Amino acid sequence: MSLKVTSEISILVPLYNEEEVFNSLILRLKNVISETSFVCSVYLINDGSYDKTYNLINEICAIDNRFIGIHLSKNFGHQYAVAAGLSVCDGAKGAMIIDGDLQDPPELIHQFYTLLEQGNDVIYAVRKNRKESFFKRLLYKLYYRLQKRISNFNIPIDSGDFSMISRRVINQLNEMPEKDLYYRGMRAWVGFKQVPYEYERDERLAGASKYSFKLLFNLAYKGIFNFSDFPIQFITRLGFFSVLISLLYFGYNLYRKLFYNDIPQGFTATILAIFLFSGVQLISLGVIGQYLLRIFKQVQNRPLFIIDKIVKKDDSNIENKE
Repeated sequence: MSLKVTSEISILVPLYNEEEVFNSLILRLKNVISETSFVCSVYLINDGSYDKTYNLINEICAIDNRFIGIHLSKNFGHQYAVAAGLSVCDGAKGAMIIDGDLQDPPELIHQFYTLLEQGNDVIYAVRKNRKESFFKRLLYKLYYRLQKRISNFNIPIDSGDFSMISRRVINQLNEMPEKDLYYRGMRAWVGFKQVPYEYERDERLAGASKYSFKLLFNLAYKGIFNFSDFPIQFITRLGFFSVLISLLYFGYNLYRKLFYNDIPQGFTATILAIFLFSGVQLISLGVIGQYLLRIFKQVQNRPLFIIDKIVKKDDSNIENKE
């Protein structure tokens, strides 16, 4: 499903409780799309916000036909809000994906579009410097390098969802059957001609980040389990290693029994062995469970998202929530 708005580039902006930054976001987007030499449409995707974001989207869409509001039926999550935008966007040449907190400057659309016109299908932004806390920056750095090392294909380091993708990439992403979405990995897997663009990431303009550590870890799990077979290989090797240790320990005790008529006394060795192998088994079950969970989600075949309402200028269904 796509809306007939006839633009060259669609700008997709997932929003979740962004009333504090909304007016600044709209002002900058208006300035950007007024200065472009190509026609743009802006899709404001409301991911189940419970503040004034719903009403603010309706207000701008009622007066400016360049803005289209997509209201999801509940909070599905950032990646699924992006999926909703990709499923309906009209950009004939492609789409730009940008967060609503203005950490990613919308003004880069000019540079991205130039690279798109040069024949690139994916222009992904690479963050040169991050403004988060030292601990968070350290976790990001470790994760991206771990991911690059264990992935089955190259997922660029320090790149997020901020990007511009061509229409044929959009079409391929829309056809992918994944239920656990991790767009920076899916985008890299699709292939075609991809090019990085380095930029300085700004601090969040207002409000707090909607990505808690729990959500960040869930996203990291998707990046690891959806695009790597390393966890399965790791527990297989760990299993062989555990068997080897057991055989060596058995041989050591047999040697002492045969030649010295002596067997180690006490619970200590036994308890340590039990804890070691129980730990290995629990880790193995956890890793297998992660893959089974992903299979379970696939066979459920539930929709990735549900669109409650699409609003645009001259739409008689636009209404505000009190």
